[in-house]
Amino acid sequence: MSDTAPEFDRRMLEALICPQTQGRLDYDAAAQELISKRAHLAYPIRDGIPVMLVDEARRIED
Repeated sequence: MSDTAPEFDRRMLEALICPQTQGRLDYDAAAQELISKRAHLAYPIRDGIPVMLVDEARRIED
């Protein structure tokens, strides 16, 4: 059994949109987040699964 978390499948970006703006998302591999520039939110990726809940997102500045 491996101790590393599953990796995010970048192909999912084609299907995922920001739940707040319905806009596109950018993948931040270092932070393991999906970034919505329009909403100024960063959605976490936990165990390879994006958490697409506004309440779970981190507010980001420009």
